[in-house]
Amino acid sequence: MADAKAFVAAAWLTLSAFTLPGMAQTPPTENIQIGLSTDNVSITAGFSGADLTIFGSLENADPLVARQGRYDVIVVLEGPARPVVVRRKDRLLGIWINLESETFENVPVSYSVATTRPLQDVTDPNSYKQLSLGASNLYMQPADAGDSPATIQEFTAALRERKAATGLYSENVGGVQFLSQNLFRATVRLAPNVPVGTHKARAFLFKSGLFIKESSAQLEIRKSGFEQSIFRVAHDYSFLYGVFAVSLAMLTGWLGRLVFRKD
Repeated sequence: MADAKAFVAAAWLTLSAFTLPGMAQTPPTENIQIGLSTDNVSITAGFSGADLTIFGSLENADPLVARQGRYDVIVVLEGPARPVVVRRKDRLLGIWINLESETFENVPVSYSVATTRPLQDVTDPNSYKQLSLGASNLYMQPADAGDSPATIQEFTAALRERKAATGLYSENVGGVQFLSQNLFRATVRLAPNVPVGTHKARAFLFKSGLFIKESSAQLEIRKSGFEQSIFRVAHDYSFLYGVFAVSLAMLTGWLGRLVFRKD
């Protein structure tokens, strides 16, 4: 029995001698981290858009893969999600009116993308769909799931086109640049009509077309100055703000009538 135990122990040690070095040689998994120079951005009424710079780094990067340029990074700045109504105008009796509409829930108000290369050169379309990455792959959830798929698809396409036309959905190819093998810089666009609220910055790391890791950080965009005071009063004291707005409109109309009346 003692000989059997000694044999088992010797066999285990021999097996460990072969396996443990192999385990120690397993390279660590790459990781990605991003950082914002500020966690809040203040805008005024004269805000005409800006570029936001996001810095990041790769951890445990393979030097050979980095030298061959087989690491790709996609950075997204996603605005707060809100319900959106898309309407379609049709001509009725010679007048263009809204006849049909579709409501979508939890739609990112803004969505800015920066990439190392064109999206089609980074990975395959299925990966983007699984990650819900890119404006064309965002899932627009209809409020009424019973509508026909063709109708939902039509209004979804119209919603994406409208967002792109207003600059709220944008793509900056080449907006991510590697400063070294491990450090990179991303530039994402803030549209002039960027919404206030909590925005989420997300960075996706790809290696030879395969998704590896994701990292995220939050950014607060708020109004400042006189506009912020009006915004706060309108939300905190909505009834009084409404009464003041109506009273001001009536006073303005009365003064205009006095100034421009004909004697």
